[in-house]
Amino acid sequence: MSEQRPLLRVVRGNPSDAELAALTAVVAAASAAKAPEQPKARTSWWGDHATALHKPLHPGEDAWRASGLPQA
Repeated sequence: MSEQRPLLRVVRGNPSDAELAALTAVVAAASAAKAPEQPKARTSWWGDHATALHKPLHPGEDAWRASGLPQA
């Protein structure tokens, strides 16, 4: 059989059992965590159908004030 190396090794200091348990929990959680998924790349803004779902903008005098009013 091959000799197994310890997962953690204390190099300096004298940690308590609680401190070693906390360190072990943090290392185990970090190794089990998944890497964040990369967002799907947008293929084209022209083919995005979400732009058809909002009302068109009508710039003009006092348009900023009307933009905050409820639309009928």
